[in-house]
Amino acid sequence: MNALWIATLITSAICFLLKFVGYSLPESLLNRPIIQRINSLIPIALLSALVAVQTFGADQNIVVDHRLAGVGAAAIALRFKASFPVMMLLAAIVSALVYRI
Repeated sequence: MNALWIATLITSAICFLLKFVGYSLPESLLNRPIIQRINSLIPIALLSALVAVQTFGADQNIVVDHRLAGVGAAAIALRFKASFPVMMLLAAIVSALVYRI
């Protein structure tokens, strides 16, 4: 087994244990307002990190390319309250145009 498989198995075991511990916690602890607030913000933080990594990352480098233009177009479309399909289409078109330039 190489190091990647070992890391994958260890990470999977840790995820399983965290999920098990989460189910074992008493409901009174999970119903606290601060825990509820943290739980509502975790998906936003994870999605933001994913968008940042996918926009600026290439291999082990930080790059600025056509993907940034697409994300920028999507942000502007969202600012003007465009629907999700319109926003995605606009981002794809802008990204493709910048890529072809």
